[in-house]
Amino acid sequence: TAWRVLESGGSELDAVERGCAQCEIDQCDGSVGYGGSPDESGETTLDAMIMDGNTMEVGAVADLRRVKNAIGVARKVIEYTKHTLLVGESASLFAVRMGFPYEDLTTQKSLSLYSEWLNQSCQPNYWKNVVPDSSKSCGPYKRREEVTHKEEGTSSQRSVRNHDTIGMVVIGVSGTVASGTSTNGAVHKLPGRVGDSPIAGAGSYADSTAGGAAATGDGDIMMRFLPSYQAVEYMRMGMDPTVACQKVVSRIQKYAPNFYGAIICANTTGSYGAACNKIPGFTQFHFMVSSPLLARPTEQVVDCI
Repeated sequence: TAWRVLESGGSELDAVERGCAQCEIDQCDGSVGYGGSPDESGETTLDAMIMDGNTMEVGAVADLRRVKNAIGVARKVIEYTKHTLLVGESASLFAVRMGFPYEDLTTQKSLSLYSEWLNQSCQPNYWKNVVPDSSKSCGPYKRREEVTHKEEGTSSQRSVRNHDTIGMVVIGVSGTVASGTSTNGAVHKLPGRVGDSPIAGAGSYADSTAGGAAATGDGDIMMRFLPSYQAVEYMRMGMDPTVACQKVVSRIQKYAPNFYGAIICANTTGSYGAACNKIPGFTQFHFMVSSPLLARPTEQVVDCI
């Protein structure tokens, strides 16, 4: 969809917006758009961002409720406000003022995911250091006086495939770069949780003097390292996109060896690459590429490091 927009004369930002919006409509992977990843209260909320690598403008929304086209609302943040990020109920009110309809983001699928989770004593979840024991029961939880810092042993099992993102980097014919993301976040997240996807430099980053990058995976960990910004800076220094992606993954590995995540990188000449962290159940990362050198959109695969 994004490639067709470019071929028909649309801008790089148009391509990112329409491409990510297609995934919102298709509910890609169950982890983008409506009807997926219910939070602890059973509600689906959306995060998205879009970035113009010429002007460095960013539009983003987080914890967006009852509006399906998150990437579209993010674009309107650039076009009609001087802000960068709008969140929660206020983001939804802004969306309605911009002409987006209120729609229910809950589906039978997300309701059944939620009820199954409740029936499994709310396992897995994202609480720690609380009573009652969050690994065995549902809340309501209270904080435990004694805080422990042991790493959760189930983090990688919980994270693999329970959330994903559509991340996109578009390089125009003149080298102009745009990027964007859209996701419904981590399944069973705490209400109000915001991951890496709508954060500039974390979920994605675009700079028309260097390139663009987009990340996917365990946003709670990845966002702490601004992986997309870091990858673009590596490419600015002349690093090959694949190596730039690998260096970013290696940096996060030092602190969180079991994190679930991957990143795609592309520079202004159209060279591209990707990298992912190798953990049980996740040894390869698949991504799609469209370019004038390819007859049609092509799936690419990299082995995780």
